[in-house]
Amino acid sequence: MLNDVEREHLFLLGLGRLPGVRYRPSDDVTPRLQRVLDAMASSPALLSTVTWDVVAWNAAAAAVLTDYAKLPAAKRNVLRLVFLDPGSRAMNQDWESVARFVVAVFRAGIPRAGAQAAVEPLVRELRGDSPDFVRIWDEGGVAAFGDGIKHLRRPILGEIALEYSAFAVDGRPDLTMLAFTPNRREDADRIRTLIVPA
Repeated sequence: MLNDVEREHLFLLGLGRLPGVRYRPSDDVTPRLQRVLDAMASSPALLSTVTWDVVAWNAAAAAVLTDYAKLPAAKRNVLRLVFLDPGSRAMNQDWESVARFVVAVFRAGIPRAGAQAAVEPLVRELRGDSPDFVRIWDEGGVAAFGDGIKHLRRPILGEIALEYSAFAVDGRPDLTMLAFTPNRREDADRIRTLIVPA
């Protein structure tokens, strides 16, 4: 009958360690979290689950990365987009590095979130549909998200570089916020011109 914070506190007091992770996926996002995303007007930002399902995004993400609203909910998955969407190869200037990075972060996040059973269907699907996924997955690499630069090639924007950062969402171990910040003012200005007012 304890909430997650109370349960963790009790384990720390009684046993001196955190309890085992219980993965409870949820695709609901509070209006407050959506407002945080929306406040980043020229920075594409999104919320993704440990299985890399995109559950919320801002207008800049829709304009620069993918218009997730146009995809069925089951297709709003970064791994599926990277490995199964030919547009991903065209958009990412160094697709191979992006694919390796996404798989390594995905693999490292699975046990941390206690989501081994939850990801099995996705891994099976990708193994069946993408030889590139099989090749990279079987290498067994792991990585932390950290930060870095993503180089994109977009039809209207042309080539653009975005610094990325990942943030844990307090109270939601199933979610990660990804923010992509233009590292040049002119890139931010170009992104703003693409955003259609709601």
